[in-house]
Amino acid sequence: QVQLVESGGGLVQPGGSLRLSCVASGIIFRFYNMGWYRQAPGKQRELVAGISSGGSTNYADSVKGRFTISRDNAKNTVYLQMNSLKPENTAVYYCNGRTVNFDSWGQGTQVTVSS
Repeated sequence: QVQLVESGGGLVQPGGSLRLSCVASGIIFRFYNMGWYRQAPGKQRELVAGISSGGSTNYADSVKGRFTISRDNAKNTVYLQMNSLKPENTAVYYCNGRTVNFDSWGQGTQVTVSS
């Protein structure tokens, strides 16, 4: 069974930081492209950051310079370091893993940036 489990969300003040983690099981993790998506109330789910099986990264323009995606293949884990958080970053953050033939999502973790 493919499973992605996110953790690390919570309540933080503007300007603060959080580190999200996503642990994968049931896949050969090093072959997967991984990404973090978010969905705010009333908005569509959007890509926040992605990291390929080869280690290439890409970010939404709104988070460049503040968020960093990384992966540890030995731990089957992908991370999202979130710095200088803003109220508009409040959303449910989802972990995604994909290959050409498979696509899987985690259950999501709530990030709330209060002011």
